Amino acid sequence: SVPPIPGLGEAGDVVLTNREVLELKEQPKSLVVIGGGVIGMEFASFYNSLGSRVTVIEMLPEILGNNDYEISALSRDIFTRKGIEFHLNAKVVRVDGNKVVFEKAGETRTVEGDKILLSVGRRAVTRGFGLENLNVELDRGGIKVDEKMRTNVPNVFAAGDVTGFSLLAHTASREGEVVVNNLTGKDDIMRYNAIPGVVYINPEIAGVGETEESARAKGIAYKVARLSMAYAGRFVAENEGGVGLCKVLAGEKYGEVIGVHMLGNPSSEMIYGACLAIEQEMTLEEMKEVVFPHPTVSEIFKEVIFEF
Repeated sequence: SVPPIPGLGEAGDVVLTNREVLELKEQPKSLVVIGGGVIGMEFASFYNSLGSRVTVIEMLPEILGNNDYEISALSRDIFTRKGIEFHLNAKVVRVDGNKVVFEKAGETRTVEGDKILLSVGRRAVTRGFGLENLNVELDRGGIKVDEKMRTNVPNVFAAGDVTGFSLLAHTASREGEVVVNNLTGKDDIMRYNAIPGVVYINPEIAGVGETEESARAKGIAYKVARLSMAYAGRFVAENEGGVGLCKVLAGEKYGEVIGVHMLGNPSSEMIYGACLAIEQEMTLEEMKEVVFPHPTVSEIFKEVIFEF
C-alpha cells in the first residue's frame, strides 16, 4: 500500500516499491527505506551488503514490529555495526525530490538518498472485481472467514492475502488446502498458532508461535530460556563467530512449547522443528527426549530446552 505522504507523486521514479526496486539497472549509492518491517529490512540488508549507504526510517520504537522485540533489537544492533543508519519513533511528513523529511523527538530532520523505498506494508484488495455485490463481510480490510475459511455467504470461501490476516505464501498455501478439503467433504480447519515467519536478511530471523510481547498481551503465563547460537559449534564454524540467539517460550503450568525465535543462519531451515513441537503441543520434557544429529546448528534448540 502507498501511504498519503505529501510529495510522493512529484518525486517520480526516485520513489520505489518492492516491485520497482527489483527492476533497477544500477545500484543506488544511497537508499532511504521508509518502513523497517520485513520487506524494508530485507532490502536494507541486501543493498547494505552491496555497499549502498542505507537509512531506515521507522515509526515504531523498534524495527520488525511483529517479531520478538529482543530478537529485533539484536538484529538492529548488528546492522548498525554494518553501517545502516536507523531512525526509530520517526514520522515521515513529506518527500522533497530525493529527500525524506521526518519528525523525531520534536525535531524536523532530513535525509537524502539516490532512491527512496516505500515499505509500509501490504493490504488486501477486496474492491474492484465485484466482491461487494455478494455482500461478503469484511474485517479490518480483509475478507472475514471462519476456521474452515468460509465467508458469511454460503458456498463462498476465501484464502490467501485477501483475508488480510497472514500475508505469507506458505500461509496462503495451507489456507488453500483447507478450502479444497472442505469443498470436497474432508473436514479441515485452519490453525495459525504454528505458522512460521522468516525475515530473509543476513543473519536470518525465524520465529513461530507466541513472542514474549504477544504472550503478555494475551495474559498467557509463560517461562522463557535463551542461549547464544555460539553454543552450537557448527554455527561458530559456519558463521565465522557471528552473533546469534535462540529463545524458547513454554507455558508456565504444563511446559508446552508455545514459541521459538531465532536470529542467525540458517534459522529459516531450522524453524520447522519448532513448528512441529507447537503443532503437536509437545512439552519441554518430551522435547528433551528428541535426538538431534551432531554436529548441527539445530542442536541449539535442544540446548535451550535443557536451560529450563
